[in-house]
Amino acid sequence: MVMKKGDKMFDVITIGSATMDVFVECDDANIVSVRKKDKNTEFMSYPYGSKLEITAFDSQIGGGGLNTAMNFANLGFKTSAIFKVGDDIYSKGIFSAFENTDVDLSNVIQDKTLSTGFSIILTSFEGDRTVLAHRGANALIKEKEINFDAIKNSKLLYIAPLNGESNRVLDDIVKFARENNTYVCFNAGTTGIKKGFNYLKKILEYAQIVVMNKEEASLATGIQLRSDTKDVKFSQERIHPDLKEMFKKLKVSDYQIIVITDGGCGAYAYNGREYFYCPCFPGNVTSTLGAGDAFASTFCAALYRFERDVCKSLVAASVNSTAVVSEFGATNGLLTFEEIEKRMAQNPDFSCQIIPA
Repeated sequence: MVMKKGDKMFDVITIGSATMDVFVECDDANIVSVRKKDKNTEFMSYPYGSKLEITAFDSQIGGGGLNTAMNFANLGFKTSAIFKVGDDIYSKGIFSAFENTDVDLSNVIQDKTLSTGFSIILTSFEGDRTVLAHRGANALIKEKEINFDAIKNSKLLYIAPLNGESNRVLDDIVKFARENNTYVCFNAGTTGIKKGFNYLKKILEYAQIVVMNKEEASLATGIQLRSDTKDVKFSQERIHPDLKEMFKKLKVSDYQIIVITDGGCGAYAYNGREYFYCPCFPGNVTSTLGAGDAFASTFCAALYRFERDVCKSLVAASVNSTAVVSEFGATNGLLTFEEIEKRMAQNPDFSCQIIPA
């Protein structure tokens, strides 16, 4: 049979952003903490009006759609990516980065009238970062530009956060995937979450796996995690009761697995019967950019490899995301499954906790 473009079969197809990322580190950066009665906010600051020397500088590709496509391919899955770029020096850099990968780029959208997404990442001495992002073409994906046949012919659709006008395609692609028996892993983004829970619920109903960070989960559900008081110590609970309420609200279908990540504190999951908690795998932190993409996509891939073993999948995701944050760039530290399992075997005491619902 002659295969047309839309007839290609993939294990995974990702949709999301693709950017050129410039990493900047400056020893003169300060971290300023501002506290209110019920809130603590940290800011990265520089002396106003000064000309400062850059301590470290690097440029790498990034973006949720790109990062996760790289990871799935590296984990051994036949992978294609849907993202949108312009025709400029940045898109050329993105395409060249794929030359030594197995990622299929036949579904990439290119518009010569637009600029490719670009980000400046200000890295702190603690390894965390502030991102100055120009969305460019990433925010302008149109439904008519998407190859729906590629989604139909894939086993898994991984949806990275879609920004701006691109978020408008979300309803139709998840519905189409469900109608054509393509599994959906949904990494919710702020743009969709801000539309309100009633909108988000329609998307959640189609997704088998949902991943958010704690701040996004709080925004989506309207539930705030209460702090300890003199009388009540929430931190002593195996899982915060408000986090449980977030899970219960987000899990709108029986077949779903919901994951909430909590940065350096680890990640939680819920399958309707049990809660799971996995701490961060130990390792050095150079830059946290790409950690969330590595964690979410590795978790989705590991569920398949480990036959829906949630605990083992959380551990694998933690191992891979730690490898990513140990290096500059969102994809430089990615491990294969063989490398992940080797590190798991070398650290038998690192494990996931199962907490009855």
